[in-house]
Amino acid sequence: MAETDRITGLTLPRGARVGLLGGSFDPAHRGHAHITREALKRFGLDRVVWLVSPGNPLKAHGPAPLAERMAQARRVMRHPRVIVSDAEARLGTRYTAQTLARLRGRHSEVRFVWLMGADNLRQLHRWDNWRAIMDQVPVGVMARPGDRMSAQTSVAARVYAGARLSEAASQLLPLCDAPAWCFVNLPMSDASSSAIRAGGGWSA
Repeated sequence: MAETDRITGLTLPRGARVGLLGGSFDPAHRGHAHITREALKRFGLDRVVWLVSPGNPLKAHGPAPLAERMAQARRVMRHPRVIVSDAEARLGTRYTAQTLARLRGRHSEVRFVWLMGADNLRQLHRWDNWRAIMDQVPVGVMARPGDRMSAQTSVAARVYAGARLSEAASQLLPLCDAPAWCFVNLPMSDASSSAIRAGGGWSA
């Protein structure tokens, strides 16, 4: 049985394929739940961890209190293989590259995959130390209608064009050594589409 790490608070089995979906989740909505369920299937993941961040450096205004956002996330995402976590606050990290480095150090036998919407791939080159994200773990990119072309021609997509895995091979992504990334197109339900419009997109 897996042990709970005393720093991150996460219980992750050795060798598990674990997707990480990070963001402020302010608030979490059905769009987040939709892409999480799809990520579990499309990338062959054992778990997905929602990393609810203390704050987003790219957003001008601070989010709602962390405890409030955590509670909302747990109400929205009820799934036995999804964990809502405050690991980033526990680790004291501010940027994704830092968080990934610490998580990999604390859970060295876990196969992590960073998950993001195509809208985030489009702006990834603006993130702090963004190349370290791509170079540390495989990245799964999930596209909704309208985001596909601009994301696939983004700075990050061009720089790491040689590391792209075909959509047909998406379930192999957790087994790949970084850099590796895979772009998948997701079906959209009416419920998730309306939630995304109301929430301003998939960006957590």
